[in-house]
Amino acid sequence: MAYQDLSADEIARRLALAQETPMEDAYLSAFLSDAPRPAAVLVPLLRAAIPPETGEQWHLLLTRRSNSLTKHRGQVAFPGGSSDPSDLTPEATALREAFEETGLPPADVTTLGLLNPMLTITNYHVTPVVGIIPWPHALQPSHDEVSRIFTIPLAWLADPAHREIRQRSVPPVYARVLGSDHASVIYFQPYDGETLWGISAEITLALLRALFGEQ
Repeated sequence: MAYQDLSADEIARRLALAQETPMEDAYLSAFLSDAPRPAAVLVPLLRAAIPPETGEQWHLLLTRRSNSLTKHRGQVAFPGGSSDPSDLTPEATALREAFEETGLPPADVTTLGLLNPMLTITNYHVTPVVGIIPWPHALQPSHDEVSRIFTIPLAWLADPAHREIRQRSVPPVYARVLGSDHASVIYFQPYDGETLWGISAEITLALLRALFGEQ
């Protein structure tokens, strides 16, 4: 079955199956002494013909973080962030953050399931929440946090020729965790002038694995 042929029900079924084999974070957790901080991101799927000549297919919606932010400025990311005490579930965190960052009303998101949580080197326990959003949609990005909202076709992301592993230097505080001043990081090739890499790229690969097995 091709990516564009997946139904929402089939995506939900495959996400549920993927959660039955959780990923282990034993490597990082062995070096991080403090309890990880809970966080969640929304992984928004939409069907669109972008550009029109490509025909309708599944896309992922992503943001580029504002250059005015103190952390991860200018990076491509999924909408999301740290959990608030009032957030009872990862879905609540992801939907609240997506609304704050992009103006996407929670009622407009049909959640399909979760990907296995990921532990980051910055000690966040991030749960990706996969959902479908209607398109086109009049989104209103928060200019304090988001400089651009864009989409990438799922089929393009699934092509192994469009990604690679690169070595990236890390700050000393993180080097002590890794035991090295360099880390292996996933990078996608630029698409529409944007480069998807790091934890957002790992989440994307986790989605692809959930939908179609090992990539």
